[in-house]
Amino acid sequence: MAKRVLLATEKPFSASARDQVVGIIKEAGYEAVVLEAYTSKAELLDAVGVADAMIIRSDVVDAEVLGAGKSLKLVVRAGSGYDNVDIAHAKERGIAVMNTPGQNANAVAELAIGLMIFMARGKFDGKTGIELRGKNLGLLAFGNAGRAVAVAAKGFGMTLRAYDPYIDAAVIREEGVEPVGTPDELYRTSNYLSLHIPKTKETTGSIGKALLSQLPKGATIINTARAEVINEPELLAIMEERADLKYATDVAPTAQTHAVLNEKFAVRYFCSPKKMGAQTNEANVNAGLAAARQTVDFFERNEHKFIVNP
Repeated sequence: MAKRVLLATEKPFSASARDQVVGIIKEAGYEAVVLEAYTSKAELLDAVGVADAMIIRSDVVDAEVLGAGKSLKLVVRAGSGYDNVDIAHAKERGIAVMNTPGQNANAVAELAIGLMIFMARGKFDGKTGIELRGKNLGLLAFGNAGRAVAVAAKGFGMTLRAYDPYIDAAVIREEGVEPVGTPDELYRTSNYLSLHIPKTKETTGSIGKALLSQLPKGATIINTARAEVINEPELLAIMEERADLKYATDVAPTAQTHAVLNEKFAVRYFCSPKKMGAQTNEANVNAGLAAARQTVDFFERNEHKFIVNP
């Protein structure tokens, strides 16, 4: 019996990306089951019940979903972050979880630069703004997205620094970026701070008043990573104390925090209506095709390169 691959996307891929993903699955001799724009968890639970593998985006794959996948052997997150998947429970059940690192990096980078320009020009309010050229850009983490931001920022003549304890300083220097030894040093020297850290137990709520208070006058924080890495009560406190700080995000804070930021700091705050980091046709195609190819390689060639729960 042919393997069944479920493409489950509450927020669908572009039609072009979806069709190409399905094409790769069918070319391998597998059956493609497409569940798009579903509105209830029950639909997902029903669909995963017959799947050998599933490809998702930001869809939540918790213990209940994994338990419903009686034949499930693989979950592929089309994107880099995978905190929407219960990887520990998946491992207990013998289900491999993969991501597709780097496929959305350029889209995220272009959005981060766009947000910097948007805030530098006063959200296009017609008043005199500032330029990016000559400003210090700090990158908190230097993975695929951080590196892509660095490449783009060089074209604007920005000075680049990065903090990433998991990447050798020599590697960062090879990219034309100055490594710094501590988060404090990065914050003290950044006119623009671009966040690219994942949501983990260690990073959740890690960006708060102690770090944000060190930012230079007029600094802007750009968050295209995860909302949860921000300590929201302390963000509100520092925005209240520092009338010069700006915050632009692609990942919405809690409704209460968003309402306060909009009401009290509308000139210095912006949140995109939806998460837009990976929302380009190119990123859709790149991540989707990578996920489909990794699925085929997993079953046909026992390829485990991008497994995140070994």
